[in-house]
Amino acid sequence: METQNPIILPHLPILFSFFFTVYLIAYFIVFRTWSPKIRPEASSCLISLSHGTPAVFFSSYALLSDPATGFAAANTRLQNSVLEFSVAYFLMDLLHYLVFFPGDVLFIGHHLATLFVFLTCRYVASRGALAVLGLLILAEVTSLCQNVWTLANARRREVEFAAKVYDFLSPPFYVLYSIVRGFVGPYFVYRMTAFYVSGAAEGLIPRWVWLSWIVVVVAAISVSIMWISNLWVELFRDRSGKLEKKTR
Repeated sequence: METQNPIILPHLPILFSFFFTVYLIAYFIVFRTWSPKIRPEASSCLISLSHGTPAVFFSSYALLSDPATGFAAANTRLQNSVLEFSVAYFLMDLLHYLVFFPGDVLFIGHHLATLFVFLTCRYVASRGALAVLGLLILAEVTSLCQNVWTLANARRREVEFAAKVYDFLSPPFYVLYSIVRGFVGPYFVYRMTAFYVSGAAEGLIPRWVWLSWIVVVVAAISVSIMWISNLWVELFRDRSGKLEKKTR
């Protein structure tokens, strides 16, 4: 029997309204003096900040509070609530991309695939929260650093302080992101895949559901590794160029 948990998040429509409100506040108040070209991206960062770190804590608590948690275990109310929290965020950010960047097929595709994973875990299988929320933790544990880095990057050519923050954050952010997406994430996916392929979830989670989760996650991690690899190359080029100028 599921234990009663004192922490239950609001339902999906209320959560979506929350992220929508945060976005409007960001766009029309917090970043109102920023260039129209970067205001949408900055506003997206603020709702990401409102989702990322809280999602890590909510997911961790939801998994640790369930002693029966396993890759095929039935979702608890709290776990479903956390899934809805993330669904609301990705729906809002998807709306942001459809309105301001309709040609950004990669991010729109990423959000649609992510929503597919969350929605099938929440409403189709109603199981597997350990897998999905575990992946969410790994995806969002770098969120705070990444969003601050992104905001600094957007303003570094206009504001000296932003340039300093960007230069300061880049190496540690790249290291953290590389460890999480390049080592911890793939290991978690390996354990998850081994469990499902073994047949342990047979009759509990439809095969097409867990297979689709694995495909989506492997694709997402592959793109993340390519992205961070390119950033490392850019960083070394930039630092090498500055070193050459100093030695001349």
